[in-house]
Amino acid sequence: MRNVQKKAPTRLLIIVLVGFPQISESIFTPVLPALSQAMAVSASQIQWTMSSYFVAFAVGVLWWGQLADRIGRRPAMLGGVGLYLLGNLGLLLSPSFGWLLGFRLLQAFGASAGSVVTQTIMRESFTGIVGARIFAQTSAAMALAPALGPLIGGLMQTLGGYSAVFGTLVVMASAVLSYSALRLPETRPSQVAPATSRQWPIVQRLLGDPVVWGYGILIGGINGILFSYYAEAPFIFETHFQFSALAYGALGLSIAAASLSGALLVSRLLNRWTPEQIIVGGLLLSCGAALLLWVAAAWDLAFGMVGGFFLVFLGLNIALPNALNRALIGYEAVMGSASGWFRLGYYLLVSALTYGMSLLHSVSIQRLPLYCLVLCVGMGCAYGGLVQRTQARRQGVTDATN
Repeated sequence: MRNVQKKAPTRLLIIVLVGFPQISESIFTPVLPALSQAMAVSASQIQWTMSSYFVAFAVGVLWWGQLADRIGRRPAMLGGVGLYLLGNLGLLLSPSFGWLLGFRLLQAFGASAGSVVTQTIMRESFTGIVGARIFAQTSAAMALAPALGPLIGGLMQTLGGYSAVFGTLVVMASAVLSYSALRLPETRPSQVAPATSRQWPIVQRLLGDPVVWGYGILIGGINGILFSYYAEAPFIFETHFQFSALAYGALGLSIAAASLSGALLVSRLLNRWTPEQIIVGGLLLSCGAALLLWVAAAWDLAFGMVGGFFLVFLGLNIALPNALNRALIGYEAVMGSASGWFRLGYYLLVSALTYGMSLLHSVSIQRLPLYCLVLCVGMGCAYGGLVQRTQARRQGVTDATN
């Protein structure tokens, strides 16, 4: 019981809980072409397993966020991981595409607890510069985990087909559930008093806050680009450039390198730049890289595209940590519910953007680079227009209140 009563979780546990939902999304990607053939559905249809994941995920973050305020962070997390395990078992046993899609939704609903509850725990356990660095490290894990997913999926696809991928997910879910049961503490503050009647005021406050809108668009857009890549990239590299599933999966290492490099840069830049300057710098880098990526696609350069994607995600991972850390400043008293509503909004955006990529899917490999460029420019405009003009005012109010 001594482990359960600690007030702050270990960094390793935080990384595990933040990472497993991301792996669950991207581990599918190397098997999408093969799964499309096995289930006798089109490439656009099989990409629904990517976009639909975030619909259930968005609903789940709202549910688990509020439940964590009512019953505590620990039991909410354990319940979510338990449902996640059932969803993975269903994927392994699915006889058709309809069943597969249904259990994919259950998997995502359970996995969402690892996202919203973990970030609530982090905000309660770590603050200030320490909090910024923790968010930088876990942000790297959030991007590193889906980068490792294709490598794991490609290896399992090579060894045993898509059934081996689903079997791997079952083993991973069992390990996460066991680790959480043994090591996860309860961090819910005693002053948190859950009340359903308070939800509408929280929603009104979030909807009327331009800073929340700006950061929500930024976070949703970054993740939308990431998972649009994972939905479309197998058809670019496996189908167009004729990479094997394992070779495509190995490309995830370049995304992992971009994630780690971005996290290291953020840790260094925090001593020199303001968080707002870091975010703007990351977005500018991503915009320039997306333009170069589009040129590489036009010239049919496979490794030019690999380099372009590396630079795009490097910029995005420079911007993401500070966006996550600063989005809900001032909502500490209702953090669980506010996190749930906030993440509901931006994960619905992630789902919409990933679905948008499936609608744009074609034999042309230029669609994804152009999509990345448009989204990067849009995020920059949203951040500049909605966040920077009001960030100082809101921070001043928070400081005065404290």
